[in-house]
Amino acid sequence: MKLIGMLDSPYVRRVAVSLQLLGLRFEHQSLSVFRTFDQFREINPVVKAPTFICDDGEVLMDSTLILQYAEALARPRSLMPGPLPEMQHALRVIGLALAACEKSVQIIYERGQRPPEKQHEPWVERVTGQLLAAFGALEREVKRRPLAVTSETIDQAGVTTAIAWHFAQQLVPDAVPAADFPTLAAYSSRAEALPEFLAAPHGAGTYRAHA
Repeated sequence: MKLIGMLDSPYVRRVAVSLQLLGLRFEHQSLSVFRTFDQFREINPVVKAPTFICDDGEVLMDSTLILQYAEALARPRSLMPGPLPEMQHALRVIGLALAACEKSVQIIYERGQRPPEKQHEPWVERVTGQLLAAFGALEREVKRRPLAVTSETIDQAGVTTAIAWHFAQQLVPDAVPAADFPTLAAYSSRAEALPEFLAAPHGAGTYRAHA
């Protein structure tokens, strides 16, 4: 199996970390949807990261769908709670974290892909408000019901929360003041110290299996 995409994407990174926690072996090819567009298109004409090549060569995309497939491969091992109430809560936390990722990416694209004279400030303000709302709700949820943070106990809600926070702090820290979200900051810091996170660090590098 091969994961395609750069680890500076929170979506690629949540797959890379989750595959390790599920005990699944995989290769990683760090391709950019911008700088290596043509090479990426040869693998997946849609040029969407993450892209995942299954053992039989079939290509999957979208981090949530890739992880659904990974969960099926790893059974009975799972990063999702079994009991319905716990699963429901995990899905709420994951949804908030993914919303924060989406809004972070929208701000990054608005700032990085449009020339300054064409940036639409009311749109940026609206997206920033949504970003802060997502992290605000996430802060309250994690404070109310703390997430596990060891290699043996962390679940998908924890993985996605930690990565979403780290991504925002790396790319749009001015939009999300860390001091306003102490619970998320502390949780993400602890998760980033886990070997599965260290093996797939945010950035332009390539995943390397930890010992």
